[in-house]
Amino acid sequence: MPGLVRRAGGAGAPPVRRGNTLLRHLAIAIVIGVVVVIGTYQIEPFRNYQLATIGVYLCVLPGLILLTGFNGQISLGHGALMAAGAYTVALVQDALGGEAQWHLLVSVLSGVVTATVLGAIIGVAAARLHGPYLAGATLAVAAAVPAVTTTFDGLFGGDAGLSFAMAPAPESLGVYFPFERWQAWLTLLGAAITLLLLANLVRSRFGRTLRAVRDDEVAASLAGIHVARVQVLAFVVSAAGAGLGGALFAVLAQSVSPGAYGLTLSLNLMLAIVLGGLGGLRGALWGAIALVALQPLADAATRGFSFSPEVQQRLDGTLPLAVFGLALIVVMTTAPGGVDGLVSRATRRLRRSR
Repeated sequence: MPGLVRRAGGAGAPPVRRGNTLLRHLAIAIVIGVVVVIGTYQIEPFRNYQLATIGVYLCVLPGLILLTGFNGQISLGHGALMAAGAYTVALVQDALGGEAQWHLLVSVLSGVVTATVLGAIIGVAAARLHGPYLAGATLAVAAAVPAVTTTFDGLFGGDAGLSFAMAPAPESLGVYFPFERWQAWLTLLGAAITLLLLANLVRSRFGRTLRAVRDDEVAASLAGIHVARVQVLAFVVSAAGAGLGGALFAVLAQSVSPGAYGLTLSLNLMLAIVLGGLGGLRGALWGAIALVALQPLADAATRGFSFSPEVQQRLDGTLPLAVFGLALIVVMTTAPGGVDGLVSRATRRLRRSR
């Protein structure tokens, strides 16, 4: 029957209506959104800023899980795609003046489009690359961000980067409405849209095609699937999420600089999805929380020690990555499926015990 798809269990599995799946995901998103909005009134501005940062990463990580976990492509260049979205926001906001709310909407959409086009170019160029060769190619893209901004410093501001004006929260929310809460709402709205779209995408025919290409490219090709086209489309979808995350990241800081989108960011994004779990989009939530909690954990680890200023400066750049790497080793040793796999196993055992 049209409009029906079957579960992965086989031909005898009961059909699932796509419309029902969309409505269920939409209802879940609305309920969670209402709870989160109410929660933003109960926490201090700094916690709202942290929540906004989690929202930024929740725009990027689901697309990276789609690319790596569902399609089998390894990308170490998503920091560069975030930079494309962020710099586009800065340039468009500066051109428009940034005084109205619609300026921000145009800027963010422009950032998404720019990153999507860049992702399509990278995807086409890397369509014939696999494994470490693809990882190396995308790694080169991430490493090129500082060089590009320095070469075209008249446009991108060089190492200092760009700053831009941004309209305050709408007057309808009140004169004294905290700006951090408004930022949290913006980024969490972007995260909700991203998760809603991708959750339905992975359950569609395209999602099954992604998994078929990941499992066996030869068998997928014999089944009539255009493997290169699917891989490029997966990269484009993932790049759009990275562009949205980069654009909202720029909104949080109201400035952009090459140091914020360097190679470390790309590596952290890959580490986050492995730590959270590649088996489903829920792993993006755990990865985003880990990325935000990384710096406080690193600060807590060094608080009890006294270092010279030179040593402290070196630790500021390397210790967070070391803490993240240690956490990754522990999780991979105890739970190869990531935190999401560990939680899923614990939930199943709890149900069985009941």
